[in-house]
Amino acid sequence: MPPKLIVDPNTLDLNRVEDDIEGIRRYNRQRYEMELLTAVVRYNAEEQYVVAYKDTSANDFWVRGHIPGRPLMPGVLICECAAQTCSYYFGRSTGQDRFLGFAGLSDVKFRGQIVPGDRLVMVAKLREVKSRISTFDCQGFVNGRMVFEGSIQGVAL
Repeated sequence: MPPKLIVDPNTLDLNRVEDDIEGIRRYNRQRYEMELLTAVVRYNAEEQYVVAYKDTSANDFWVRGHIPGRPLMPGVLICECAAQTCSYYFGRSTGQDRFLGFAGLSDVKFRGQIVPGDRLVMVAKLREVKSRISTFDCQGFVNGRMVFEGSIQGVAL
């Protein structure tokens, strides 16, 4: 059974972009093929969550080799997309010239496939901050259906 929704994806206006790729680059240091966020559509400091998305396409670097004839977004890239969403939240909420490095993940479940042309909507909610480690609960959706859930830990670098 899927967990309780952090944000109901059906209530989101995905056409209302708060930050495009240039805004994301202020907080995330990934570039080129490793930029896995297309836009941020909601940042809620009071409730401590952020919603971003990644538009996949037939031109994404993973399509040719994973899996030929039936491309599926690799799970490790889905986790990286979640981590980048968390890092964006960290950077924007702290205003520091630091970023959140990937420190760990737990309780990850993949509940569906992501194929070229899908929009992966990622939600990350801050659960706790301990010393330099921040923990987020994350959920990913395609067409309103949960395809990913997990907990991401990041370390301030």
